[in-house]
Amino acid sequence: MKPHLLNVSTNTVDSFSARRDIMPDVNNLWHYHSALELIYIKKGRGTQFIGDSIKNFSEGDVVLLGSNLPHYWRFDPEFFEKKEGESVDVYAIHFKEDFLGAGFIDLPENQELKKMLAQSKQGIQLSGNAKEKIARLVPLIIEATGTMRIIRLLEVLTEIASCEEKKTLVSLGFKPNFLENEKDRIQSIYNYTISNYKNKIELKEIAAVAKISPNSFCKFFKTKSRKTYTQFLNEIRVGQACKLLIENDLTVKEICYDCGFYNFTSFHKYFREITGKTPLKYQQAFSKQ
Repeated sequence: MKPHLLNVSTNTVDSFSARRDIMPDVNNLWHYHSALELIYIKKGRGTQFIGDSIKNFSEGDVVLLGSNLPHYWRFDPEFFEKKEGESVDVYAIHFKEDFLGAGFIDLPENQELKKMLAQSKQGIQLSGNAKEKIARLVPLIIEATGTMRIIRLLEVLTEIASCEEKKTLVSLGFKPNFLENEKDRIQSIYNYTISNYKNKIELKEIAAVAKISPNSFCKFFKTKSRKTYTQFLNEIRVGQACKLLIENDLTVKEICYDCGFYNFTSFHKYFREITGKTPLKYQQAFSKQ
């Protein structure tokens, strides 16, 4: 699955890139880059693809991605329709591991920082108080100038390195494969699946989207993603079910069918496998918060 290589813009004035995006289609494609990326979703929600990890993202999320880790944030349709009250606000920081010089990260005082940057190759997601603290600090990086800009970034990275409220997203064995002739297939598969997950997607249908035979598609998808297409599709459906369980007044059975499951027993089975909870327990956990 060939992600797009993006060249993160830098200039001769700044040692790293820091920006604020308010449009949902900025870098809205499966891509990677040599710079590490720290992203804070102040406003917006959708589906997050990082390596072989698929999950929902929402307001307040903070993620650190290592160098060359493919990723893709797809905002929900309402953000493209520009509905009242549905706006996007995203802070993105891009920096090279050696942006302070080749020897900085190897200093004895920076061992925890070095360990955290190595861990970022699997993607790091913050939670709890740590997430809230980082969310307050990230905008200060963009506002700062001069030396204080560097200090702010180091403050954020040090906080991530020292906090315990973080988890990795990508499986340890994930290895991106950047074959040129597969450049756009994963993007097409993702887009089509998210647009049609409510329907019964036949193998020949998704294979046609990828422009390969059904037999070749099965082998291709399993080899490159480390999961079957059915597993991938069920993860998308369960992710949508999670959103509806939290945000909607539909019954669990209505949500089951609205998310593309045609069998209530299968819905329960896959939901529990992916989330670790039954749909009702998942809904009750959020209603108590």
